[in-house]
Amino acid sequence: MLQPPSFVLRLRVSPIQLGLQRSVLLNRLPTHRWATTLPPPPPLPPSKNSKSGAKGDEDHTPKPLRKALGQLEPPRPGENSGIDHRSWRQRRNDFVNYESHLVRRKQLTAAVAKPYFREWSNMRFYKGKTFVAVPKLLRATKSLHFPNLQGVTLSSPRKTQDTTPTFHDRVSIVRVYSGTWAERQTATFTKNPELKQIIAENKGTAQEVNINIEENTMKAFLIRLFMYRIRKQFPKEDHNKYFLVRRGITDELAEAIGFLNTKVGYVYLVDGLSRIRWAGSGMAEPHEREGLIKCARRLVADWRSDRAEITVATRDAIHNEKVPDSDPSYQKLAAVH
Repeated sequence: MLQPPSFVLRLRVSPIQLGLQRSVLLNRLPTHRWATTLPPPPPLPPSKNSKSGAKGDEDHTPKPLRKALGQLEPPRPGENSGIDHRSWRQRRNDFVNYESHLVRRKQLTAAVAKPYFREWSNMRFYKGKTFVAVPKLLRATKSLHFPNLQGVTLSSPRKTQDTTPTFHDRVSIVRVYSGTWAERQTATFTKNPELKQIIAENKGTAQEVNINIEENTMKAFLIRLFMYRIRKQFPKEDHNKYFLVRRGITDELAEAIGFLNTKVGYVYLVDGLSRIRWAGSGMAEPHEREGLIKCARRLVADWRSDRAEITVATRDAIHNEKVPDSDPSYQKLAAVH
C-alpha cells in the first residue's frame, strides 16, 4: 500500500497539536540566551510642586512687603458696588462691540486658566502667608488708597453702606477676611491688650473695622441669618463698623490691595484719608505684631496733632473734594507721616 507524502501528513495535524508541540519546544530552549541586560531607567527628577521637596517650599517663602498697596485714585462712595448701572442702549452697544468681546475673552481665559484648588494648595506653605509686614509706616506721599466697598452692617442689615465714610478722619485697623480660618488669622494681629488700649484711649480717632467678604450666596445668607450672634461679639457702637460684602471685589481690585488668597486673612492700617500705611497677612509673627502696635501708636499721635490745627469744615471739604490739592490745609493734612 502506498504511503501519502510527508507534507500531507503534516496538514492532517490539528492546530491544537501544533500549539502543544510549539510550547514543548519553547520550554526546552535555554533561557539564558533570551535574557536581556538593559540597565534600569534613570529616576525622574524631583518636581518643584511636590509636597516632599524642600525646594518647592523655598519658592513660596513670603518676602517683606516693599511696595505700596491700594488704588491710585481716592475712593468715593458708590464705587465697586458690583451692580451694573448701564442702560439698555449701553448694554446693546457693548454687546455688538468687538473690542469689548476681546476684553471679555481675556477675562474668561484668565478665569479658566486659574486652578480651582490653587488657593487651598498654597495654604501648605506658611499657612498661606502672602507677604511679611514691614516694621515701619509707609510714607504718606508714597501710599495708595484703600478702595470703597459696599455691604450691609450689623446696625443696618437691610441697607447697603459704604466703607469710605467710616474711614474718614480716623485711623482704622481694617481686618479683611473670608471665612472663619481667615478671621482667626487676623485676630492674631489685633487681639492683644496694647492695641485695644490704643483704641480705647483714642476714641473718635482710632477704630477697628471688620470687612467680611463672602461672594457665595448660600454662605452670605447663613451669615445674615446668624447676625444676632455676631452682634454679641462687638460693642453696640461698633456695629456699624462690621461690613458683609458680597460683590464688587474684582481680580484687579484684589491684586491692588494684595488680597491674593481669599482663604487668608489680611490686616491694614488706614489713615483718615483712606491711605494704606501698613499691611499684614496670614498668621502674625511676633515682630509683625509689635510693628503694628508701634505703627498704630505713631499714626494716631501724628494724626491727632496735625488735625488739631485744621478745622472740621476744612476736613469735610477735603473729604468732599471741594478743596484743591494746592490748598495749604490740604497739604498739611496730607503730610501726615
